[in-house]
Amino acid sequence: MVTLRSYVSGSWHSPGDEGAPLRDAVTGEEVARISSAGIDMGAALGHGRAAGGPVLRELTFHQRAALLKALASHLREHREELYALSARTGATLGDSKFDVDGGIGVLFGYSSKGRRELPNDTVLVEGGVEPLGKGGTFVGQHLCTPSPGVAVQINAFNFPVWGPLEKLAPAFLAGVPSLIKPASQTAYLTARLVELIVESGILPEGTVQMVCGDPRDLLDHLTEQDIVAFTGSASTARLLRTHPAIVGNAVRFNAEADSLNCSILGPDAAPGTREFDLFVEQLVAEMTVKAGQKCTAIRRALVPAALIGDVAEAARDRLSGVTVGNPADPDVRMGALAGLDQREEVRRSLKALLDAGQTVFGDPARVDVVGADAERGAFMSPILLRADDAGRAEPHEVEAFGPVSTLLPYDGTAAQAVELAVRGRGSLAGSIVTADTDFARDVVLGTAPWHGRLLVLNGENAAESTGHGSPLPALVHGGPGRAGGGEELGGIRGVVHHMRRTAVQAGPAMLTAITGRWVPGTDRTVTDEHPFRKYLEDLRVGVTAAGGPRVVTLDDVEHFAEFTGDTFYAHMDEDAARANPFFPGRVAHGYLVVSFAAGLFVDPAPGPVLANYGLENLRFLTPVSPGDELSVTLTAKQITPREGADYGEVRWDTDVTNQEGASVAKYDVLTLVAKRPKHD
Repeated sequence: MVTLRSYVSGSWHSPGDEGAPLRDAVTGEEVARISSAGIDMGAALGHGRAAGGPVLRELTFHQRAALLKALASHLREHREELYALSARTGATLGDSKFDVDGGIGVLFGYSSKGRRELPNDTVLVEGGVEPLGKGGTFVGQHLCTPSPGVAVQINAFNFPVWGPLEKLAPAFLAGVPSLIKPASQTAYLTARLVELIVESGILPEGTVQMVCGDPRDLLDHLTEQDIVAFTGSASTARLLRTHPAIVGNAVRFNAEADSLNCSILGPDAAPGTREFDLFVEQLVAEMTVKAGQKCTAIRRALVPAALIGDVAEAARDRLSGVTVGNPADPDVRMGALAGLDQREEVRRSLKALLDAGQTVFGDPARVDVVGADAERGAFMSPILLRADDAGRAEPHEVEAFGPVSTLLPYDGTAAQAVELAVRGRGSLAGSIVTADTDFARDVVLGTAPWHGRLLVLNGENAAESTGHGSPLPALVHGGPGRAGGGEELGGIRGVVHHMRRTAVQAGPAMLTAITGRWVPGTDRTVTDEHPFRKYLEDLRVGVTAAGGPRVVTLDDVEHFAEFTGDTFYAHMDEDAARANPFFPGRVAHGYLVVSFAAGLFVDPAPGPVLANYGLENLRFLTPVSPGDELSVTLTAKQITPREGADYGEVRWDTDVTNQEGASVAKYDVLTLVAKRPKHD
């Protein structure tokens, strides 16, 4: 019999006792044993801080992103093995793909966002420069640096692959090592995942560790720089949040807890509409995918009272076609719960829910099972309830973490739908199924403070929608109140969560030196060679090109108007322009100014500058009248090499001024610049 090993302090650790049995959710057979006996938890955290942290912090965001991509590609080659092991957790092939492919997708997603949205640097400069004095010699900038601690990730049993990977990805990209603590019921799948990660050799030593079994005194060893991310029950989240080490050291703590998520059917979605069908399809899917063991699953289905009978009948018809049984059977639509204890927990919760309503479909004590023993395996029928008194407390307070949902009537108004939705006291996800834009707006704005994510589903987006309960790496996953009050994922927000934000106050030159980004007020460097003739490696922030002056004539303005078709009165009608409080008379087009500026700074010959791929932060500050003289100053503001590419990106601060030295336009020019050819 296999005893799960932990991976800590650079080696695999086998427990010193026989451990507790873990059982196949389908057959009841023992799969493995689990124990954390003998692990020095303090040493494991110390190894992450001393070995994993420094090597990660030496890598840039782009280098970390490349490693995540390589890891995702490696794991994708082992999906079939993970699917097979996932079946022992009770998951169907579809459930397994949701978990395994979803987790791998998060790695790919964060790799892509890291390369596109973060600098090829070890620190992140956040926001603009803040002027702190009138003379421009005292400024401030927010700087985000990796926390020099360990991200301790305590995961739930329902997603043993996706759960660890969705926490690992943003932490790793931020430069923070992870210690994974999987839930025991399905730890054998997470353990194999971590084995694949370690065996690959892709991630540096110390950046990923895993403890299988009881965490024992793990949290006692947390420091001010460590981070805890927890997924599980609200009651456990409360206990962890108040742990003396977490409270005493102000440890950053993120919880994703259970929640009574709702789906709301709009009053316009009568039988026969696409929205009615979508609502029912989604409800049944959320009840049966992963046997309803999803923290985002629909627990409360809010339906206009006039339609609740129609919804009950339609849902009952669809549920009657759901085959429960051994996930190895291709005809099975819903597998087992994670274990017999979990099934009993669901049954206990159902007793309270049945006090408030009646069964529309299913029997908590009986289910027809295909290809397995209904009692040895943790099988259960989908249970759809109906509570005609939506004011009863139970449906809004009791979560049966399984294939269970309750139909609740409302009066068809957005106000009552919102009132019932928020009685869940905070949810991870909610959905509104409607084609009525007014109803959707009222419900979204009314429920948004109580939800981490809201899906508005209708015929317009149904073909591409990922569904009510599908977290995406680009969007926040978390929710207020009962749902834990935390946020996971959320794109770059999830990365910054693992970093420390510091306000740096200094002079412009010092701030430029610290951040590696040119700050206005810092001396510029003028060279004999035009900056556009320099390869990426030869450029430095502060390198400057200047051009001008060029006189803007009335003929220029009229030609530009005729050529582009932009004959706005401020450019063509002297009297009308003077009547405008912003203009002294006829003025040049803003885009004419930008075009002339380009002509003043561009070096026309082929060279290292490959392309101009955009402008950002463009502002027109002072009107340009015919007869004004334009000059431009172009300064290398930020240089970002691309890993694995023969070019990089350069951001140029651009300041267009008139003959009096007043800025008429300011913006950033973005260019792609070639690296020096290797034969050079």
